[in-house]
Amino acid sequence: MRTPRIIIVGGGLAGLMATIRVAESGVPVDLFSIVPVKRSHSVCAQGGINAAKNLKGEGDSTYKHLDDTIYGGDFLANQTLVKGMCDAAPAIIDLLDRMGVMFNRTPEGLLDFRRFGGTLYHRTAFAGATTGQQLLYALDEQVRRHETEGKVTKYEGWTFLSAVIDNTGVCRGICAMNLHTMEVRTFRADAAIFCTGGIGAVFGRSTNSVVCTGSAQAALFQQGVYYANGEFIQVHPTAIPGEDKLRLMSESARGEGGRVWVPRQPGDKRPPKSIPENERFYFLEEWYPKYANLVPRDVATRAIHKIVFEDKLGINGEAAVYLDVTHIPRDVLDRKLEGILEIYEKFVGYDPREEPMKVFPAMHYTMGGLWVDNDQQATNVPGIYAAGECEYQYHGANRLGANSLVSCIYGGMLAGPAAVKYSRNLEKGAESVGESVFEAERTRQREANDKLLHQQGTENPITIWKEMGATMTENVTVIRYNKAMEATLARIDELEARYQKINLSDRTQWANQTLNFARELGNMLILARVITIGAIARDETRGAHYKPDFPERDDKNWLKTTKASYNGGRIKLDYEPVDISQIPLRERKYTAAK
Repeated sequence: MRTPRIIIVGGGLAGLMATIRVAESGVPVDLFSIVPVKRSHSVCAQGGINAAKNLKGEGDSTYKHLDDTIYGGDFLANQTLVKGMCDAAPAIIDLLDRMGVMFNRTPEGLLDFRRFGGTLYHRTAFAGATTGQQLLYALDEQVRRHETEGKVTKYEGWTFLSAVIDNTGVCRGICAMNLHTMEVRTFRADAAIFCTGGIGAVFGRSTNSVVCTGSAQAALFQQGVYYANGEFIQVHPTAIPGEDKLRLMSESARGEGGRVWVPRQPGDKRPPKSIPENERFYFLEEWYPKYANLVPRDVATRAIHKIVFEDKLGINGEAAVYLDVTHIPRDVLDRKLEGILEIYEKFVGYDPREEPMKVFPAMHYTMGGLWVDNDQQATNVPGIYAAGECEYQYHGANRLGANSLVSCIYGGMLAGPAAVKYSRNLEKGAESVGESVFEAERTRQREANDKLLHQQGTENPITIWKEMGATMTENVTVIRYNKAMEATLARIDELEARYQKINLSDRTQWANQTLNFARELGNMLILARVITIGAIARDETRGAHYKPDFPERDDKNWLKTTKASYNGGRIKLDYEPVDISQIPLRERKYTAAK
């Protein structure tokens, strides 16, 4: 019997878990990652991972986890699949614990749990404030074991360019580029699992890693894979600005008792510690007394925008509010929040244990992504699977904090075995496909490189990227008006025309980061258009998608998944029903208990 081969693109939690599951089945894996897998963006998920183990005796359950997830996502997530994730989460925690993840524990030795936004339960297991890093390292150790046994081959420092699709429309491998030698190669595989993360770079600066460009998703989209719910982009309420990117202040700070406030008087320039309690406006606590500082991220983000831009209460007139943990004992902060507080101290210059942090919302998470079915497969292009943030399934219109890690791991757990089953059932494997199919794709990608390298234009790709990011952030994040987004589409038209005239500062054939960035920029412009078109079409407010001109959720017309397709340079939107079989629809409101 033939032995299939599977490619996995992306070395974060989803990619590593998929690799483990495939290798366990005895099928060899080629694992591709732009960076060493230990540097994948999953390390930035600091705060924790959700699982309803009810070790605090609060009456929590996997059904309540499901309910909070569906409710927090404003009923746009497919419920049966989310139920599977929530049911699997406690066992995933136990698995990670056995792998050696150093989760925080209570004095009795039990796993400790903290609260995160959108729930009334202590449901989030954590390893200090570096949970993503600890999980990533644990899974990487398991992958290394399979690597030593010859079951896994790592290609670190390679970037995905395209899928290799035969004349029957089936994926037979990938085309990738070595970022050191700039070699373009094709790799045969019976299935490819994409775990390539979010698309933060489309918005310029974000809390994402700078390699989270969405280029792989855009390339696959142009090759026929559907892109779902592109308009749903989560903005995290608490981040600190930087010249290169925006740095997340994890929700764990609020989960451990951090309070968000501003002075009640506009323009109050007194040091924050000198402002009396009765002159501090704890607006989340006053407006949302039941959930207080742990309302979901979209609710907190809109509240901060209202405070700053409508009520004019930003700190010293700036776009900033205080995130205050100074009232929490220092030993608790050092034990539970070590990591994120050091980030603030390093980049801002003062100790948040002594002075409240200044924060403001930042683009954070991609809830839309590649369309896949319940087996994580893009069924219209057989052989392509996706898991993690690059696909759309688990969050709906908004993501609960600490659901990302469990959704990535669960998605990888599903995608791996599904790809193995598909590959073993193929009548003809990738080895039977003629070399001409692979050579044609290599030639196409080399010609794309040559065109960029020899283009004699006047435009700088970095300038185009910054302008795209600024436009997208201003018009297609927190508050959305159709007129402004139509102007954004016109702006994208202009930027795409300028992209055809770019001139690369580096034309060498070794470690040419400018060439790779230019390729990714072309793909980012495609995704910017998908996001904006979807946002214009959806005339309602749902979760992270907020239109003041259409302030209510509209289940009659918009309880459906956006499904974008690409054909000959044109983007078309279709829609499909949402699975609402588990949790009945109700109004989403956090001012009181459900």
